[in-house]
Amino acid sequence: MHVVDVSMFWAPGSGGVRTYLRAKHRWLSRQPCVDHTLLVPGAEPGCEAGICTLPAPLMPLGHGYRFPLRKGPWVERLADLHPDVIEVGDPYVLPWAALRAGRELDVPVIGFYHSDLPRLVSKRAGHWTDRWLDGYVSLLYQRFDRVLAPSRVMVDKLRRLGVERVSVQPLGVNTDTFNPRWRDPGVRPELGLDEHTRLLVFAGRGSREKNIPVLLQTMQRLGPRFHLHLVGTYMPERLPANVSRASGFVDQHRLARLFASSDALVHAGDCETFGLVVLEAMASGLPVVGVNGGAVPELVVPGTGLLAESRSAHAMAGQVEALFGEDHRAMGRLARRHVETNYDWGNVLPRLLDHYCELVYGQKAWPGVVNA
Repeated sequence: MHVVDVSMFWAPGSGGVRTYLRAKHRWLSRQPCVDHTLLVPGAEPGCEAGICTLPAPLMPLGHGYRFPLRKGPWVERLADLHPDVIEVGDPYVLPWAALRAGRELDVPVIGFYHSDLPRLVSKRAGHWTDRWLDGYVSLLYQRFDRVLAPSRVMVDKLRRLGVERVSVQPLGVNTDTFNPRWRDPGVRPELGLDEHTRLLVFAGRGSREKNIPVLLQTMQRLGPRFHLHLVGTYMPERLPANVSRASGFVDQHRLARLFASSDALVHAGDCETFGLVVLEAMASGLPVVGVNGGAVPELVVPGTGLLAESRSAHAMAGQVEALFGEDHRAMGRLARRHVETNYDWGNVLPRLLDHYCELVYGQKAWPGVVNA
């Protein structure tokens, strides 16, 4: 079986979708009788180690993303690859190319609803866009043979929009990369902190939907006994005295070391479609203080962290204080076990392969899955 993924969500500093695609590419390459190809935008056409590129222009202020403008070249390249199933991971030009290629090749096409497009746009342009974008999402995703979404909250939204062939397909985490064993006592001195300061961390892009100002207001309320370290691109420059930042892209190994050496993750985003950084922190043995919005409550189950009211620094500061009034280390250990059991890539990706097998062969199980 030849699986082809096509997505514009492929940039040097991109987040969850690229992580998913790379993890899937590595895992599928170990499966017997499965070939996997990634088809993504690049500066030049090429193909190496199963990752193929077609030229697309850089998006202005687009954090390194490239935006394909024409369907034709992508339809032709997909036809040349002779896939048995196509998965498309963005809602713009490429899904229409994938659907056309699927019709021409008579192969199933899966749409993975990674991003809540209407909500992301409305946060930037206003709610006047909601009705039009909801209509577009409904029109597009009803055309796929199957739609996958990473959380129940996204599945429910798609069903409200009239998309019926939709299933939950969670993302995962590499529990070897993100692991408590990477704890390093040298992290606190590097940040100028003593052993008694509670070290909080957040990682991600500093985009509007992450609600970074809420985190900064939370830290002003918590005071000097707590310190927050922000990791990621486009973080604010003006910070309270108990907040620091690591600007720019941080590789997974440095991030894993920081997570394992911190006391808790704080996350004020209330429109996450999944929340991969939450899983990475939990896999590192951290409890989480998040908000009761988006998909984060599906990950932060009882005993692994606490949830606050959305967009309330007062509520979030109260939950941080409450977290450290309990045995936060025991909560971190439970968070680690929860991720190992439910969200390790070796547990998540066989379920994805089942979707492919059901569509291509009419059977749900793929024999001889290899997780080593």
